[in-house]
Amino acid sequence: MEHKALSIRPFIGAENFEVSRKFYTDLGFEETMLSNNMSVFKSGITSFYLQNAYVKEWIDNTMVFMEVDGIERFWEELLALNLPDKYEKVRLTPVKTLHWGKECFVHDPSGILWHFGEFKK
Repeated sequence: MEHKALSIRPFIGAENFEVSRKFYTDLGFEETMLSNNMSVFKSGITSFYLQNAYVKEWIDNTMVFMEVDGIERFWEELLALNLPDKYEKVRLTPVKTLHWGKECFVHDPSGILWHFGEFKK
């Protein structure tokens, strides 16, 4: 089977849809509302769907990895947003160097764990 995929768009949930919408906009994603309970958020050619749906077991086990160009720059810009001061449950974990590259972590307002990373070249 030969895949000719043009994109993969994960669906993630939100404990508080309005708070999560604001968070992802603050994080620099471009939002397009699809309905009163679903939006698509884009960064370049990458995107994901945010749903007004909360299932604790699902949210607690959701992780998303997004490759970025320049993790150190990304981290500095992330810090400047002061997201943990704006959103009660948001947590940031600094850049770590691993055998495959570098990554930092962000827990969104619902608890979804985002990995932002840069692969070794």
